[in-house]
This record gives sequence, C-alpha cells and structure tokens, in this order.
Amino acid sequence: MPKLSVTRRVHFNAAHRLHNPAQSEDWNVRVFGLCANPNYHGHNYEMDVTVGGDIDRDSGYVLDINVLKQLIEEKLLGQLDHKNLNLDVPHFATVIPTAENIAVYCWQVLAPAIPAGRLLRIRLWETPRNYVDYEGR
Repeated sequence: MPKLSVTRRVHFNAAHRLHNPAQSEDWNVRVFGLCANPNYHGHNYEMDVTVGGDIDRDSGYVLDINVLKQLIEEKLLGQLDHKNLNLDVPHFATVIPTAENIAVYCWQVLAPAIPAGRLLRIRLWETPRNYVDYEGR
C-alpha cells in the first residue's frame, strides 16, 4: 500500500508576551519588540497537524481524520484556545511562548496520543505570513 500524509488544520486564539525575565527590559524590547508588551498581545493561530503512514486496507485511512480532530481538541485546544499562554498554561510559566516553543509543546502533548511514528509535522501559523514547522527532532 502507498504511504501518504494527512493534515488536519485547527484554529485557536491566544494571548502571550515574549519576555525573558533573566534579561533587562531594554534587552527584551530590543529582541522582542512589540511582542514584549507587558500587557500581552494576541494571535489567531492556525495549526496543521500532519500524520502519515500506510493506508489501512480495511478503512482506507492513514488515520481517521475524525479521531485526529478529537485528539487535537481534547489534548490541546482546551488548554490553548482563548488563554493567556504565559498565565494559563503551566508549561509556559518557565518557557517563552514563541511560535517555535508553542509548536514543540503541541508535539509533546500530541505525540503520545497518536500511534507511534504517525505524527509527522506540526505547522503553527502565528500570522498569515509567519509559520514554524516542527517534525519532532
């Protein structure tokens, strides 16, 4: 059977502040610019979750997209959607919630719930023009 990949796109809204408390305010403003705003700012994130593998002979699926949708909703969206990442998600109390770090976090949460080796990529769109890819490496 051929190997394929399947992608589910989801949406969530979240606020965050990019700030390194080990650095001065001047450093934070210089490095993070407007994203260092002490009052936070928000994004309308889009996230593509790509799984891959052989097509199952019985179902014709690589992975049932409804199962993938449900896993994403249960494991991630409840934690991230309409949240302040810095304040509401314990992981980001000590990790700067950059798009890169958010993508890695999403992988770490989803990977154990998806059949081994099937999760191929997390693509996190922070804006319509900026995204990051993480492939578990």
